[in-house]
Amino acid sequence: VQLQASGGGLVQPGGSLRLSCVASGSDFSIASWGWYRQAPGLPREMVATISASGAINYSGSVKGRFTISRDSAKNTVYLQMTGLRLEDTAVYYCCAGGVRAPGWPLPRSVWGQGTLVTVSS
Repeated sequence: VQLQASGGGLVQPGGSLRLSCVASGSDFSIASWGWYRQAPGLPREMVATISASGAINYSGSVKGRFTISRDSAKNTVYLQMTGLRLEDTAVYYCCAGGVRAPGWPLPRSVWGQGTLVTVSS
């Protein structure tokens, strides 16, 4: 199972971007999704998560500005980002949790490669 994130880029403060992350592979299932980010010199932090039941959690710094959603039929998760701030600049990573696939004895998490979001005037 592989994840491919896209949608990053350069945006001015106050602008919007939508990130997408699609999972590919054979005969797999995903329980939950998450978006994380890592700014230069800082540890990776959770941005938003969505569980199998649809429960959503946001970090305090993005609540009210970012929206996570999933399309299970397309094995895709989205992160709609609005009101972007300079401090939102980071590499954004998607993560699929509770992934089951042939040959995997236990569910595992799978990470995407990251997409860079730069907020600058």
